Amino acid sequence: MGGVVITDPNTQCCGQKWCVRDCCGIVCGVMTWILLAYGEFCIVTILFLPASDYPIYQWINGFLFQIWVFLAYASHVKTMLTDPGAIPKGNATEEHIQRLGLRDGQVVYKCAKCCSIKPDRAHHCSICQRCIRKMDHHCPWVNNCVGESNQKFFVLFTLYVAATSFHAFCWGIWQFIYCIGSDWKGKGCTAYSPPVTTVLLIILLFESLLFAIFTLVMCGTQIHAICTDETTIEQLKRDSGKWEKRDRWKSLQVVFGGRFSMSWFNPFVEPYVSKRPFEYSV
Repeated sequence: MGGVVITDPNTQCCGQKWCVRDCCGIVCGVMTWILLAYGEFCIVTILFLPASDYPIYQWINGFLFQIWVFLAYASHVKTMLTDPGAIPKGNATEEHIQRLGLRDGQVVYKCAKCCSIKPDRAHHCSICQRCIRKMDHHCPWVNNCVGESNQKFFVLFTLYVAATSFHAFCWGIWQFIYCIGSDWKGKGCTAYSPPVTTVLLIILLFESLLFAIFTLVMCGTQIHAICTDETTIEQLKRDSGKWEKRDRWKSLQVVFGGRFSMSWFNPFVEPYVSKRPFEYSV
């Protein structure tokens, strides 16, 4: 398979406002914030603010937990509000295609649903109503597609939610055992009455365990897809082998942005893959 690279300034979506107006996705996104906020409420009021027999342990855990929560929120917002790699609607006109200056034999695919030029590995999302470059799937929990330009943020979102959930689960188990062992008379066990504290902790532990398993599976699935250079859609359709696959390390570099550094884990650093121009197959 050969190809020609054609730069189109209309495909540069970085910096533009992006928000999918889908009621189900908005509800799921708000639910994600509420569940994280509940974990924050329990950690702060039950485990952090009350006096403790282990203040250093308490402050270290509190500081780490706040970092995980902040990064989880930031990654979620970046995933939700970042253009995943949408192709401009209605650009598959004869005039526009002629301006591309294609050679004889070159093929340009057109999406019948949004009337856009469809590059290799792009798929149409029925919810976003756009063709998305290297679309992996549409996730209602972030109210957006996961595509070429925001996959990094989605991976970080699942990673940091898993870290937040695992941390809350372990800290909650420790607190529960400590308070039961001290017959609810130890320091840090008197923020609420024992029945109220027990109910809050049980809900927190259930939520944390459920979220930890779910997000770890999602994170592992995404990392596997990146390393094999196949999206979830391509794996389901068994649509592989039509492009030159990158090796694992190169694929990770493309998604997270350049050579390995701490910026890979920073949701405020753009992976800059969205600046890659269109590639049309021959």
